Amino acid sequence: MAILRAIVAGERNPQTLAGLRHHRTQRSEAEIAQALQGDYRPEHVFVLQQELQLYDVYQTQMAACDQQIEQCLADFEAKVDLNEQPLPSPKYKRHKPQDNQPAFDLRTHLYRMSGVDFTQIDGMGVLTVQTILSEVGLDPSRFPSVKHFTAWLGLCPGSRITGGKVKSSATRRVVNRAANAFRMAAQAAGKSHFALGAFYRRLRTRLGTPKAITATAHKIARLFYQLWTTRQGYIDPGEHYYEQRYRERTLKQLQKRAQALGMEIVHRPLKEMIS
Repeated sequence: MAILRAIVAGERNPQTLAGLRHHRTQRSEAEIAQALQGDYRPEHVFVLQQELQLYDVYQTQMAACDQQIEQCLADFEAKVDLNEQPLPSPKYKRHKPQDNQPAFDLRTHLYRMSGVDFTQIDGMGVLTVQTILSEVGLDPSRFPSVKHFTAWLGLCPGSRITGGKVKSSATRRVVNRAANAFRMAAQAAGKSHFALGAFYRRLRTRLGTPKAITATAHKIARLFYQLWTTRQGYIDPGEHYYEQRYRERTLKQLQKRAQALGMEIVHRPLKEMIS
């Protein structure tokens, strides 16, 4: 942006323009200076000036929207005293805020309004939480149970039964911004090195990406409902939690099959088996 504004202001020296580059730019100053050599035609500079002015206008309008949103959020009743129960430290520490983040502290407002820091759940950013709360509201009593909640979201398996036979167990199609937000959270959680990330990757290997996203979104929705109704914090069980549970279930199934055949499973150390 500094280079573009300098060009509009009349600067044409490539070395001077390249000296305005951002310190985190991967390209060297010499490479940028070489790229800035050319014919600065007046009509092109005029178009660039128009675009920069529009950019500044949009930035001003967005800042005004952020101020209005912050005022609206401040009018909501507080469900937690920030002095007695301060906001926990963020799970992910970013050196630079994302471009689509609001200009105010949205995370604190959401915590004060709901009494829960939903951003502790993997994949749940502040904008995702804001989208979900704007759709479901702040009163969890609207959903008698977690099954009602996930069914309303369209994230639970369907039960299309005809003549006593299950014809389809696919999730029903819904037009729901909250459901889309949970799916986006599932995709973000799949990249993490926590429990939900391991859960997503294991299902993706076995079922494919679409089903893994739906299943992970369903699990995140259940965690959201649990925190929403109990107002307790989320504690990550660890990346190997679901793998350990999968091994335990597999072992129990093998033990049942062995008992049915009149056999018994004997545990032996891996080193002993190799030797």
